[in-house]
Parts: sequence; structure tokens; C-alpha cells
Amino acid sequence: MPVITSGATKIWRRRTTKAEWARSGAWFAAVLVFVFTWQAMTQDTIWSFVWDAPTQAADIGGRMLPPKWSYIHELWRPLWDTLNMATLGTAMAIVLALPLAFLAARNTTPSVAFVRPLALLVIVASRSVNAIIWALLLVTLVGPGVFAGLLAIGLRSIGFLGKLIYEAIEEISDEPIEAIRATGASRMQVLVWGVWPQITPAFAGVSVFRWDINIREATVLGLVGAGGIGMNLESSMSTLAWNQVTLILLVILGTVVVSEYVSARVRQAVS
Repeated sequence: MPVITSGATKIWRRRTTKAEWARSGAWFAAVLVFVFTWQAMTQDTIWSFVWDAPTQAADIGGRMLPPKWSYIHELWRPLWDTLNMATLGTAMAIVLALPLAFLAARNTTPSVAFVRPLALLVIVASRSVNAIIWALLLVTLVGPGVFAGLLAIGLRSIGFLGKLIYEAIEEISDEPIEAIRATGASRMQVLVWGVWPQITPAFAGVSVFRWDINIREATVLGLVGAGGIGMNLESSMSTLAWNQVTLILLVILGTVVVSEYVSARVRQAVS
């Protein structure tokens, strides 16, 4: 029964027959969609493997413990490459995304009809392709290694940074800008003294947040040959060295926790 609020009083009214049929039909359609999608998702599933999964998980879990602590010395260089990949990729994205954001924002673009749509197209294209896909393409183009991972991180981050920064630009106050224009300032002076100070906190927070995300993404790009600690993870899994896999996962977890802490502190400082 629907509830109709009249002032402070709730009035219960029975639905009409038409409303009840519509409600029942909606539930029936939802069940049909669920059944159809479930059949489509599981049509190639080998259920004997599914029922055996707990046994296999227990077996692998037993092989993963204890971690192979002596392998830690093989991880320092790949971990350093991963951090550099995330940091330099983020820096590259910032350099490219910042002017792109000014071109995409309605209140700073030189042309709403032509330049803004092109800038938005670049932002959407960057955000539409996952970092793993970028890495696969770039490993083919420039070869395996950290450089391909760096480019993949950067190309993926341009759209994320560009979108959030241009939205921050569009939300700025017009009063400081009008005051600066009244002094006869040029367009560049308006951007530097009127727009930039207002978006600096958002820019810093978004940049650090993206760096935090990129560290997580950089840890897995090695699975497709893009360098970093992910390559050690892939090789350890391929050779069934499960105690090494455990150590790598612990190192990745520790790195992500530290980056999350640093990111949170920086965002708190600039907010």
C-alpha cells in the first residue's frame, strides 16, 4: 500500500487494481531478465569445476603459507619501478590534462562550438579505455617494460583528471574574475590570478587521489608485460610458486596502504 503524507499525518491507501497489475508485471519482468541473464552467463560453465573450487582453494591456500620471505630481495627493484611508473604517469597526465580542462570548461574555453567538443572527446576517449587495454596496445607498440606502463597510466589518467578539473573550473565564482577583468587584465592574467587560485585545492586533491589510484593500477600492469612488480606476480603464478605469490600480495597490500595514507593526509591538508 502506498503512503501519502498530509502534513504530519500519514494516510494509508490501497493501490488500484491497475497499479497492482503494473507492480506485479514489473516484478515478473525483473525475474525474467534475471533468469535470462543467469542462463547467458552460465551456459559455458563447467559445474564440476565450480563444486571442486573449495577443495582447490584450500589446496592452493596451503601452498601459499608460509610466505617465502627470502624472495623479498627480488622485489625491491620491481616495487621501485612500480612507484616510478605511477608517479611519472600521473605527472604526465597532469601536464596534459590541465590545459585540456581549461579548453573543456565553458567559462574558459576559447570556443564552445568547436574547441570544447574536441577537448571533451579526448577526455571521454581517455576514460573509456582501461589501463590494462592501454598497456596491451603500448606493449605492442613500444615493447614490454616500464615505459609502456608509464604511458598507459598517463593516457588513462588524462580523462580522469581532465573531467574533474574542468568541472571544478566551471564551478568557480565569477566575482573575482570580473574584478580582475575590470583592471584591464589580459586573458592569461585572468586565468592565472582569477581562475587558478580558486581551483588549486581541487586540483591538488584530485591529482593526489589519481596518484593513489595509479599505484594500484601499476601493480597489475606487469601481468601484460608493462613492467613493475606485476611481472614478478605473473611469473610466480606461472611457475606455481604460491609462497612467492603470497609475499608479493603482502608487499602490494603494504604499498597500497601507505599510498592511501599519504593521499588522505595530502587531501586533508589542501581541503
